[in-house]
This record gives sequence, structure tokens and C-alpha cells, in this order.
Amino acid sequence: MTDETGLPGILTRILDGIAWTCMVIAGVLMVVLIAIFGWLVWGRYVMNDTPTWVEQAALVMVVWITFLGAAVGVRRRTHLSIDFVREAMPKHVRVTLTFAANLMMVGFGIIMAWQGWNLTASTMARIVPMLGISEGWRAIPIAICGVLMTIYSLEHLVALIRGTESGA
Repeated sequence: MTDETGLPGILTRILDGIAWTCMVIAGVLMVVLIAIFGWLVWGRYVMNDTPTWVEQAALVMVVWITFLGAAVGVRRRTHLSIDFVREAMPKHVRVTLTFAANLMMVGFGIIMAWQGWNLTASTMARIVPMLGISEGWRAIPIAICGVLMTIYSLEHLVALIRGTESGA
């Protein structure tokens, strides 16, 4: 049994679950980010004792939020798209442009995963000041996003080839 993308239903449910998990993680991190910045403001202006770890923690969290959100944006076809040019074209041109864009996203995702992993491996031995965690925790979301972007773009390509995605 297949779904509207032409992929087996279980595969689509797995990819949906991964995207949902990424959004939950990013959402929880966003709430934590807001809370620790509240703590930063309270500590700095009320207690006159600034918690210095907040800024470093915020940098790590922002990277995770950004890259997980970007991967989900690729899955949902909402990430960095200029539709008005493509939409003005005839259907066969729209499908061709969509196919080319997804193919480029696969290539970009592969490079991102590869270089993100290299960056993670090369920074794993360094420690983030004031947090005591590996610097690699700032880089691993790049690799994860690259893998997910590749998988999601391949999913869109399969749907285009099968004719179950309109290219619009």
C-alpha cells in the first residue's frame, strides 16, 4: 500500500515521525531558550549576578533549533522557496524546475552531512567554555540536517518521478 507521495505508507509515517520529533525537540529547546534568557535578565538586573553560562547554552540551542527546523522545512516544502517564478511557467517547466531543485537539495544535503560530520569530528575534543560539553554538540545538527534534507529531497524526487507530486 502506498500513500499520496507514492511511497510505502510505513516509510511515509516514519519520515513524518522523524519530522514531528525534530519539531518537538526544536520547540522544547525554544521554550528552554526563552526560560534561560529570562533567568539571564533576572540575574543581571535584579540579582546583580549574571549567569555567564546562558549565552553559551543559547548558542548551542539556537544551532539545534535552526537546523532541525530547516530539515522539517524541506520535508514540508516550506523552506527557502521562490514559488512565483516557477508558478508562472507551464506545467512541464514547473515539474522540471521542481525536479532540478530537489536534485540540488540532495547534493547540498549530502555535502552538508559530510562536512557537518567532519566539523563534528574535528571539534569533539574541544570543550565549550562555561558549559563543559564538547564543541561537537554545536556541529552535529549540521550533519543531522544534511542527512534529513537528503532523505526528504529524495522522497520528493520519488514522488515527482511517480507522478504523485505535482511539481507546484
